[in-house]
Amino acid sequence: MPARGRNPQPVSDESPRRVRLHRYLADAGIASRRACEAMIEEGIVQVNGEVVRTNPAWVDPDRDRIEVAGEPVRPPDRRIYVLLNKPARVLSTARSEPGDTRRTVLDLVDHPAGARLYPVGRLDFETTGLLLLTNDGDLANRLTHPRFGVEKTYHAVVRGRIEDEDVAGLEKGIYLAERREGRTVGASRTARVRIRILKRDRDRTTLELTLKEGRNRQVRRLLAAVGCPVKRLERVAMGPLRLKGIARGAWRELTRAELQALRRAAHRSRRTR
Repeated sequence: MPARGRNPQPVSDESPRRVRLHRYLADAGIASRRACEAMIEEGIVQVNGEVVRTNPAWVDPDRDRIEVAGEPVRPPDRRIYVLLNKPARVLSTARSEPGDTRRTVLDLVDHPAGARLYPVGRLDFETTGLLLLTNDGDLANRLTHPRFGVEKTYHAVVRGRIEDEDVAGLEKGIYLAERREGRTVGASRTARVRIRILKRDRDRTTLELTLKEGRNRQVRRLLAAVGCPVKRLERVAMGPLRLKGIARGAWRELTRAELQALRRAAHRSRRTR
């Protein structure tokens, strides 16, 4: 184990009791693995009283004292998987900024186990629909990381009539600006998108979009690029998981069959990319 008062050092192998720090934090329900890596790099994670800023770092959960923002990290709870039908005007972050009184999805899920859950990916403030909450960091990582390619499906109602050539262009991919720390740092092409027109009128189009990556507000930005801003947006599926039989704002735990299918999709997607 790392000596008291010193940062845990990366090692070349993993002993039975040593685990990667960001994975332990994710398994304890702090956030997704990528978010936990960012927390470490931001310097808000301490092991035995010392700040850890580098990845990877290894810890022994049975012997090391691990804290995030000064709060001790509890051992991982039992794994919980909640399917929420997110309403509009609710934040999908685990917590809002100081002074922000808007509701978050965690205000809607009062699980009797009292486990610390976090959302798997995000839906923006106005977007509704399927949102998974869990304390399983490994599955959350597989469902959100682009390299695993788990599909997400949305239904969108947009202003204006989308023509077939616009659909073809969007499906092949278009260039969207990349922003970091509030600055534009270039542009990159979006991955292929499958689009199906559900209804098309003179001044409104309803369509279904299925994509594997999840850039910030990507669906809205794609459709705005062809002059059809989104009026309503709902996520209806994540991999094999479907949004059915759940009222807006309500939640339920996944069934065993749903969880098994979701895990298979997360592993299969990586092999078939």
